Amino acid sequence: MGLLDFAADLGKKLFGDDDDEAEKIKEAIEASNPGISDVKVAYADGEVKLTGNADSPEALEKAVLIAGNVKGVSAVNIDGVQAPEPSPEVEYYTIERGDTLSKIAKSHYGNAMDYPKLFEANREVIQDPDLIYPGQKIRIPPKSW
Repeated sequence: MGLLDFAADLGKKLFGDDDDEAEKIKEAIEASNPGISDVKVAYADGEVKLTGNADSPEALEKAVLIAGNVKGVSAVNIDGVQAPEPSPEVEYYTIERGDTLSKIAKSHYGNAMDYPKLFEANREVIQDPDLIYPGQKIRIPPKSW
């Protein structure tokens, strides 16, 4: 996985001019407790570098999305995270203008009513299924998830 790209000018406004960006991102990851321990965060020039131990591939994916969907973050590097091998079926999707979770579920699963799968898989970055925005990156878990 290595390095994942994000839209730096979009995302959750997490820090201001005088904040320690790395600490704010670490706090956001720990607050959601996705299953990653000993997490350390470095932040420079829009890139987040994560280290730590992930309990599962899903935990790592969620930590990446929490860090990457922050305004000002353009990339997340996970080379320093110890985690089980990710499932090849999981993919990432960048929300486009006009998208809804139902529309995304219809295109990926064939059924718009499967949108709760997307919501549950992305609760760390989507607090309300009706409030997603263009440029936001989410996980698309396998259909059988």
